[in-house]
Amino acid sequence: MAPAPALGALLGLLGLLGTPGGATKVLHSLRYLHVAVSEPGPGVPQFVSVGFVDGIPFVRCDSERGRMEPQTPWMEKGAEPGYWDGQTERCKRGQQVYAINLETLRGRYNQSRGLHTLQRVYGCDLLADGSVRGSFRDGYDGWDFLSLEPGSRGFVPADGAAQVTTRRWNSDGATVEQLTNYMEHICPEWLQKYVGYGQEALERKEPPDVHVSGKEEFGTLILSCHAYGFYPRPIAVSWMKGDEIRDQETEWGGVVPNSDGTFHTWARIEARPEEREQYRCRVEHSGMPEPGIFALEPESGGNLTLVVAVSIIAAIVILVLVGFLVWKHQSGRRQNHGYSPPAGKDVGTNGSTAVQITA
Repeated sequence: MAPAPALGALLGLLGLLGTPGGATKVLHSLRYLHVAVSEPGPGVPQFVSVGFVDGIPFVRCDSERGRMEPQTPWMEKGAEPGYWDGQTERCKRGQQVYAINLETLRGRYNQSRGLHTLQRVYGCDLLADGSVRGSFRDGYDGWDFLSLEPGSRGFVPADGAAQVTTRRWNSDGATVEQLTNYMEHICPEWLQKYVGYGQEALERKEPPDVHVSGKEEFGTLILSCHAYGFYPRPIAVSWMKGDEIRDQETEWGGVVPNSDGTFHTWARIEARPEEREQYRCRVEHSGMPEPGIFALEPESGGNLTLVVAVSIIAAIVILVLVGFLVWKHQSGRRQNHGYSPPAGKDVGTNGSTAVQITA
């Protein structure tokens, strides 16, 4: 069994979910993350599904608890009659389908029995210009498997094994059509409904608390800029040397939800100790009247990371991390050593030709 991941890995996982990008501002986002494992154990269910609105977990179902459950007060209060029973049935079907998919993929890659993971993340963004942006991505054992990008009108494989599924899903037409309809119409409709449930909480603005610290290691000054306690999720944190933004030299952490519904992130840069006075951290957030410029504090808060670690939301079970962390941090594509597709088998969907989708 894989060990519990470190805080830095957790930041990377959550930073992947619905990170706003591109020139058009994201008003609201809806993402679902599904993770299945071939060898479940204590505290690691066989299947987990977590839904996120604006980066905040709002629903969750796993094979141990057996029901879709609310993760926020506004979702518990706002859901329509029959919602939880319907979503629970979808979750149970998903568990069955993913178990079949894992067995199929193990055969695809000529793998022996052992711990294998299947991951799926999909959803949509509502953009400020009124448009909708959808996304769908599958991964296996921490590597990309296939994806459906906006406007592509077809799945894109990441390796030879995925080409089998890609050809079948693209050729039948129904799978692409169903997913495209979901991302362009059904997903934004549900997102608007969820935002209506939690409008007061989701549309509030809380500015970040920013702390800048420095630590010398082997003759190098490592400068860290932590922004925490902010809402909504979109934020820009940059390091400046003089008046110049130094993004190419900066390392960023993911934007992570805290247990109180706010977020935390950080940016780090290496500098020469004698140049410490030249560096500033620039933070831009909708809760601030204007971007803030922050200098190195006289005394660095060494326990800040610990405080953030304790506050990180416990609603996301370790299983989600086990399968998905590697997917975030692996680079490149799977090598098809020994791959030979078995005849007549394909990655299962929901028992028919349609991809399992959660409302």
